[in-house]
Amino acid sequence: MHFGVLGSGIIGLTTALELQREFPSAQVSIVADRFNEDTVSYVAAGIFRPGTSFMGPTQEITQQWMKDAFNYWDDLRRSNEAPLAGVNELSGYIFSRTTPAIVRNHFIEQLLPVYRRATEDELKLCQGGWKYGSFFTTCLTESRLFLPYATNKFLENGGQVIRQYISNFFDLPRTFDIVLNCTGMGAKELCNDQHLVPIRGQVLKVRAPWIKTAFYGDYDTYVLPGFETVTLGGCRQYDSYNTEWCKYDSMAIRERCYNLLPSLKKAEIVREAVGLRPHRSIVRVEPEVLTNDEGRRLRIVHNYGHGGYGVTTAPGTAKYALKIVRELLAGQSKL
Repeated sequence: MHFGVLGSGIIGLTTALELQREFPSAQVSIVADRFNEDTVSYVAAGIFRPGTSFMGPTQEITQQWMKDAFNYWDDLRRSNEAPLAGVNELSGYIFSRTTPAIVRNHFIEQLLPVYRRATEDELKLCQGGWKYGSFFTTCLTESRLFLPYATNKFLENGGQVIRQYISNFFDLPRTFDIVLNCTGMGAKELCNDQHLVPIRGQVLKVRAPWIKTAFYGDYDTYVLPGFETVTLGGCRQYDSYNTEWCKYDSMAIRERCYNLLPSLKKAEIVREAVGLRPHRSIVRVEPEVLTNDEGRRLRIVHNYGHGGYGVTTAPGTAKYALKIVRELLAGQSKL
């Protein structure tokens, strides 16, 4: 059995590792033209906190993705390999002046070890005259560490990496029994998917070792401490393909984050990064069988469209994609 995984971001890597775990005697190959720092995953702050509008095929399936994903990250956090994988525990606050709905999250309120209303004293921790707030404890995965860690695991398990740009599924080696499409924004052209839209994000990475807690404010403002740097954000620019760093976005992010935590003004800026989140109103994790003019059939399991929540949900959608793979192999798929 030979599986091909398209894409080496966090979706592709978690899917490839899940294939190796489920089918230890199978050959698994990752096909990609971008790796590690060249992927959108590398830019992500990686906190386990999904957006409330995130949606899979059904509410029940989406909730299962969240549960499976959190258990994966939390198990890794508890393991000896946590520092290598870049996974740790992080507590934080989300504040709002607008509405209490902003500080609630139906996906994780029952899933995380702690998710509660902030006290009156806690609402005063940050400047801004906050009216509503929640405190929560979750996991953070630093992609800068996790991507190479997962790649090494994949190679140690006998995985193969093929550096190749793919513009057509039928350009892939004929040896693949099933292809798992984890190409993120690349799926827009590869699948001619008009439902896939980039949401541009920009962040600053700063040195602020005194920041140990995560903070969210209104207008997509966030301060997320990682292993070496703190991520300051952000912006969500719908249908923007601009991958260039923008000084005006940077100024706006700094102003909002400095207003939230004035001590950040003395933090050294290490780097600024831009990424295009692959957003789809319904994340696509489903099978498809393609046939070309020569009559060649190709079985594909799509796994893309996670938007800004790829790191959060990757292990959950990978597990679901494997369920579809098993159904295809057993001939139980409706295709």
